[in-house]
Amino acid sequence: MTVPESPTLLLRRVRPYGEGDPVDVLIRDGRIAALGPGAGEEAPADAEVHDLDGAVLLPGFVDLHTHLREPGREDTETIASGSAAAALGGYTAVFAMANTQPPQDNQTVTDSVWRIGREVGLCDVHPVGAVTVGLKGEQLTEMGQMADGAAKVKIFSDDGMCVYDPLVMRRALEYSAGLGVLIAQHAEEPRLTRGAVAHEGPTAARLGLTGWPRSAEESIVARDAILARDAGARVHICHASTTGTVELLAWAKSQGISITAEVTPHHLLLDDSRLETYDGVYRVNPPLREAHDARALREALVSGVIDCVATDHAPHAAQEKCCEFAAARPGMLGLETALPIVAALLIDSGDMTWRDLARVMSVRPAEIAGLTDQGRPIEVGEPANLAVVDPDSSWTVIGEDLASLSANTPYEGMTFAARVVGTVYHGRMTSRDGKALA
Repeated sequence: MTVPESPTLLLRRVRPYGEGDPVDVLIRDGRIAALGPGAGEEAPADAEVHDLDGAVLLPGFVDLHTHLREPGREDTETIASGSAAAALGGYTAVFAMANTQPPQDNQTVTDSVWRIGREVGLCDVHPVGAVTVGLKGEQLTEMGQMADGAAKVKIFSDDGMCVYDPLVMRRALEYSAGLGVLIAQHAEEPRLTRGAVAHEGPTAARLGLTGWPRSAEESIVARDAILARDAGARVHICHASTTGTVELLAWAKSQGISITAEVTPHHLLLDDSRLETYDGVYRVNPPLREAHDARALREALVSGVIDCVATDHAPHAAQEKCCEFAAARPGMLGLETALPIVAALLIDSGDMTWRDLARVMSVRPAEIAGLTDQGRPIEVGEPANLAVVDPDSSWTVIGEDLASLSANTPYEGMTFAARVVGTVYHGRMTSRDGKALA
């Protein structure tokens, strides 16, 4: 099934990248047809018109790291509900991780996920193929078949599990270089994290929680940077979380190694002081670190050492979070709250402009994934994949009100100033004022 035909759409009074006076944007046949103060005059009488009252217009966001749970855990999320959450969050493309049930370790499953995403039609759903069969870290999958299938899989990852065997990782990188695809690594040396549930530091020690050392992440980042160098391949680091990882990324990039990295909104905003309540909603993998780690991650995102923001949207059923902390499933919701958090931390502080935010939430992730129709400039002739943001739309997060089938948000009751008020996907409005549109 193809994306439905796009109507002629007129966005009145928007500010591209939050710059200058409001202009009108005319969208026809899925592309920007006119842009400027007089663009509305070219609109036909039957155009769909949205007056946006000076809101910021950005390229639609691209999430390299989303868990949509289908197939297998449709009680916690489906491709349809996750796509609705993505549209409400300003996302026009998401990458669905491979740790489904069954896993996305073969062309049959990846093509199925792709086709369901197309049928839903709220955003591009790109399945991430598994690196190893069953995510067991032992035997490589048929990456070539998945890359050549209907889904044209571009990214491979065992996320949730680390490809911990250096020989397996080396072979994966060598094959990926030949195929022109990307390996995204969940950096965790499992022998250092056995039984760990919280960051290894004073907070975990005081609370009696088994500690998760920074070295478990950093040792894999260092190893994989060297393996990528020798294989002439690209490697992407999922959910960077430590000051040491930032330092290693800076070193690797200075050596000309083709390495990129993402950071989650929760690792930018939260730290392990949240664990004082033993609330399972704060259990996540990698764990919330210390305040100085969060600061280092924010600085690295601003400077470009970390390339982009990725949500690691991870829905879980209530019983999987409302339990003893050590028994809680790791993961947090993220699609609808990513923009508000990044804006609060980096736009309101003056560390970033809206154009900078577009770089880390749209342009760079699209480049990393090799998407040619996402993260594009807001210019005439470009694809109309866009996010509309009201920077002064105060709202309070309530998990039960989010589009996800799950409610495990760590931001429950928190108030943010900015919010996505509209999303345009291939020229169609897929969300408006907090409602996903079919």
